[in-house]
Amino acid sequence: MAYSESAALKALSDVRDPRTGRDIVSAGILSDLIFEDGTLRAVLAIDPALAQGFEPARKSAEDTLSALEGVSKASVILTAHKAAPKLSGAKPKRSSNPHQARRPEGYQGDSQIGTVLAVSSAKGGVGKSTVAVNLAAALAKLGKSVGLLDADIHGPSAPILLGLKGVRAKTEEANGRRLIKPFTAHGIKAMSIGFLTEDDGPIIWRGPMVQGAISKMLWDVNWGKLDYLIIDMPPGTGDAQLGLAQDIKPKGAIIVSTPQDLALADARKGVKMFEKVDIPIIGLVENMAVFICPDCGGAHHIFGKDGARREAENMGVPYLGAAPLDMAIRESGDAGFPIAAGESQVAEFFEEMANAVIG
Repeated sequence: MAYSESAALKALSDVRDPRTGRDIVSAGILSDLIFEDGTLRAVLAIDPALAQGFEPARKSAEDTLSALEGVSKASVILTAHKAAPKLSGAKPKRSSNPHQARRPEGYQGDSQIGTVLAVSSAKGGVGKSTVAVNLAAALAKLGKSVGLLDADIHGPSAPILLGLKGVRAKTEEANGRRLIKPFTAHGIKAMSIGFLTEDDGPIIWRGPMVQGAISKMLWDVNWGKLDYLIIDMPPGTGDAQLGLAQDIKPKGAIIVSTPQDLALADARKGVKMFEKVDIPIIGLVENMAVFICPDCGGAHHIFGKDGARREAENMGVPYLGAAPLDMAIRESGDAGFPIAAGESQVAEFFEEMANAVIG
């Protein structure tokens, strides 16, 4: 059998922190996990004063990883970050970016990408991934070369929305490096953590591992030449989102919200997060704006009316339009065929949105 990262994480969850008894994965001690050419390397971040007492756990983790299928050699190291010495009479400097990007040597997978755009929502469940996939499909339909990076590590949606559920990524040689080969569907080059995991189990990673995985899917994927790369951001405004925004620095961000006040409150947080890292807001999309009853033809504003339009005006950001709460969008997504790739009134909305983004 081939190496499985999910199997490695599951195995490491049996290794305990000698101080607390918690497993090293959920305790956040595992800071990196790298597999290359049969060699598996893990990094455990601990207090330097605890190094001697942690040696049995390190050895146990190394033995555990060595026994995994597809692993010919395993290495586990302990590392620690020490505070910098304080200068007398001087205030310590605060880093504007505490998370430092670590690009690999050699050819970069994103080196030929023209424009990177982030599709974000500070709240889950507002249809962010559906909007991201359909925007990518609409851009491809307009003749643009497009990629989609599904950066939602804990809830990847691209495999289902693009009809790629169950596929597993492979690697290929590109300019002297071995890179991950993206899948192509509906004219979109796509990469997701769902292409790299073996089953439907939960991804139980903490912040540093999540950010590392997202960066690898940008830099270590052979994207080739693209006009646009759409990043389906993870929901929220925490460490993963802030690190991604700072490391990758998209040219602009699109905020997705429903008209509901509860969702709009989180949308404001998303706008402020991008403003803090100097990433322009391209616009606000109002999703699930209206439901047209197929029986009576009546319009029902289930989540409120024009809330996102008013919020866009209040925040001084462009309003990119209102996508309906339409059964066809749900059905096409479940079928793995983005509705924007076809011909319909809803497809026209996403085409207008794509033209606004291009403009």
